[in-house]
Amino acid sequence: DRDLADRWVERLRDMAEKRPSHLVVVVADMAQASLPISCSFVAEFCQRLSLQSPVLHFARSWLEQRLVEQGLSIEQLVHQESQHQAADQVSVSHSIASLRQLSASDWKEFVEGLSEVEGILRRDPAGVYRDMDFATRDRYRHSVEFFARHSSVPEAEVAQRAIQLTEAGTARTAPSDRTAHVGYFLIDKGQTLLGRAVDVRWPWRSILDRTLHRFPLAFYVGGIAGLTLLATYGFLQESRLFDVSGWRLVFFTAVFFWCASQLSVALINWLSTLLVKPRLLPRLDCSSGIRPGCRTVVVVPTLLTSAEGVSRLIEALEIHYLANRDPLLHFALLTDFQDAKTEHTAGDRALLEQVRSGIRQLSDKYLSDRNDLFFLFHRPRRGNAGEGLWMGYERKRGKLTEFNAVLRGGDRNRFSEILGDTRVLPDVQYVITLDTDTHLPRDAARQLVGTMAHPLNRPQFDPVHGVVAEGYSILQPRVGVSLPSARRSWFVRLFSGDVGIDPYTREVSDVYQDLFSEGSFIGKGIYDVDAFHRALHRRFPDNTVLSHDLLEACHARSALVSDVEFYEEYPSRYNVDMDRRHRWIRGDWQITQWLLPRVPGPDAQRVSNPLSPLSRWKIFDNLRRSLVPVALMLLLLGEWLLVSQGGGVGSLLVFFIVAVPGILAWSVGLLDKPSGLPWSLHLRSTAGSGARQLCSILLTLTFLPYDAFISLDAVG
Repeated sequence: DRDLADRWVERLRDMAEKRPSHLVVVVADMAQASLPISCSFVAEFCQRLSLQSPVLHFARSWLEQRLVEQGLSIEQLVHQESQHQAADQVSVSHSIASLRQLSASDWKEFVEGLSEVEGILRRDPAGVYRDMDFATRDRYRHSVEFFARHSSVPEAEVAQRAIQLTEAGTARTAPSDRTAHVGYFLIDKGQTLLGRAVDVRWPWRSILDRTLHRFPLAFYVGGIAGLTLLATYGFLQESRLFDVSGWRLVFFTAVFFWCASQLSVALINWLSTLLVKPRLLPRLDCSSGIRPGCRTVVVVPTLLTSAEGVSRLIEALEIHYLANRDPLLHFALLTDFQDAKTEHTAGDRALLEQVRSGIRQLSDKYLSDRNDLFFLFHRPRRGNAGEGLWMGYERKRGKLTEFNAVLRGGDRNRFSEILGDTRVLPDVQYVITLDTDTHLPRDAARQLVGTMAHPLNRPQFDPVHGVVAEGYSILQPRVGVSLPSARRSWFVRLFSGDVGIDPYTREVSDVYQDLFSEGSFIGKGIYDVDAFHRALHRRFPDNTVLSHDLLEACHARSALVSDVEFYEEYPSRYNVDMDRRHRWIRGDWQITQWLLPRVPGPDAQRVSNPLSPLSRWKIFDNLRRSLVPVALMLLLLGEWLLVSQGGGVGSLLVFFIVAVPGILAWSVGLLDKPSGLPWSLHLRSTAGSGARQLCSILLTLTFLPYDAFISLDAVG
């Protein structure tokens, strides 16, 4: 109506300027147009006319007469319009204020305050539920919803029965037992008991999931073996077409069997990600600070190699502290000198003095915060007859072992230099160990400690074998590629994958964690000092274990914390990556004896092997994977040299085996679109990762001969 008033005033103004004598024609048109006599029209029309020539007051007189005929007046309608606008202004103002209040409200607290289920679960006999973070509490409530949805029992009654089962378990066991916490029946092994209590009707997807978790090794290893045998049988049938027999048939069958195992592992891994959903580990809420009794120290086991390296170590330690400030968090360097032919070398004293000075400067710089922040633990070289060198005892494993002993009041003489206020060390419960190039993101330490301290994650020992049977002594976060190193070379761009922070993904699939509830340890994570020491004390003979991370995880039990991520640099060149892989393969083959019924123990004695079938499979799988490049090269060379009418079938098989894992990984990424990510961005991202997968497949084929050589050399 206001726009209509504006248009008529413009027509009147134009006519008054051009042909004033014809102004009455425009007024006549207005009379015939059946204009709306609304408050908005009248107010706008009169306001615009008041700013124009007095000649136009003729139109105002016409409007007054028309309003009089209807018992109205201009003043009355203008007053009504002013009231309407004032009311609208107040209403919109209140709406904006309400939106601001809604956005500032803590809806998590609001919803939990109104939830009847929340009130019941807070009666958890262990007193743990109220101390958990929101994501874990929400997972518990979703579990209650699941049981209620698939039974005739309402949610409040489901929660009540879970509490009753927990109270019954508390009466039979110690309050610290995992069954004394309501989460045991909502998200852990007690789900079966709760299902019986509410007479739940398990849906087929849950039945499949529960069956896989009940027989994970049969599904995983059995599936790999079955697919491998099936593929080998098909290969044997097809080999008749090429007139292959005798020793050549035995050779090709053995080689193809090994190659097919790689393809089978890729297929079973892909199938597992489709059938088994990832689950986050439960966590206590440490967002406002690490809880009493969970004092933690962040350690960096490293070597003193150069003045520049020491400066980077001190700088990195300071950054770790600034990103993870907490009254119960400490930071330490565990250092050795490089291996040498003699006990002392010319540059030792200068490097030790530099690292001493760096720790003192950090302590003085942040003295106003605390006086027990930074520590230095330095070990002298010791003679190693087996290596013919002077070196730090057992390298990284030895540093952590001797540091754990100091934490529990053991011999400090293993360290020649200890700096820092060590009075707090006996109270340390957890240790976060980092590599030299590992970045500890903001508040990641609190998240790891909160996860480690949850009762469902606390380690429970098998008294017969002396290993952790339930819970975890070690938690391994995801490890991503740091952004500064992600663009250093084309090699990093192709092989490092997507880098940076992903705001859409919290739960990440890992076959071992999702299927077996047990992950792998790669040397960067958090461990429980007492459980770690108990599981590994005097387990291994000296000078025989290079790849200790896997064995530590097998004895002390490790889990992947997929929603916490560390960052580290990716090797910038192919030869650097191959040096690292050579070291890994050497370590994997050095622990082959742990596949046997009896394994090496301390003091050159052999003891019964305490490892589970899953742990032995992990060791065997590493050995299998290290020989795959050799088998692929033998398949290629065998076809080229021993089969006259192969027709390139061997080459196609090699390409297929190399390409399938990358294609499956890309397809999983394509199908697994995060709910908060638009399809356009998701497709753009997966297109880029697909191009990288193709390039990496081609480069893997190009590098295959050298990979096979490195594998054989490392195995030897």
